[in-house]
Amino acid sequence: MAVNPPFYIPRAKRAAGKPTAKRERDRRHDARRREANPWRNFYKRKAWQQAREAQLAKQPLCERHLARGETVAATVVNHRIPHRGDWQLFIDPANHESACKHCHDSIIQQIERLGYSTEVNERGEYIDPMHPSNRGR
Repeated sequence: MAVNPPFYIPRAKRAAGKPTAKRERDRRHDARRREANPWRNFYKRKAWQQAREAQLAKQPLCERHLARGETVAATVVNHRIPHRGDWQLFIDPANHESACKHCHDSIIQQIERLGYSTEVNERGEYIDPMHPSNRGR
């Protein structure tokens, strides 16, 4: 008697509609973040959505790439000075910077976490004067 060979079902299709351990873990993680930082709900407000759209319309290119002479579309609006829940600083257009997702999720987050950039110039020297290797020069 012939048996049908096994066939592949993509993971997304197998898990569609079924709660998974990862989904549950992500849901709990997001809930903890919202509880620890209630200002995260600012991003859902209509005022923020309008401010974000206005910034991306005013400057549709990533400002970090433009400084290097490169042209990359911006998809994220970054706060130049972290607002830490200060609504006025959060919504202030002068505090907004257009950035691509890559710059926002790597360079900008690193600067916020470390307090300095680890970008180097063509000679391999750190360009940020706040970098530990540049202090005291």
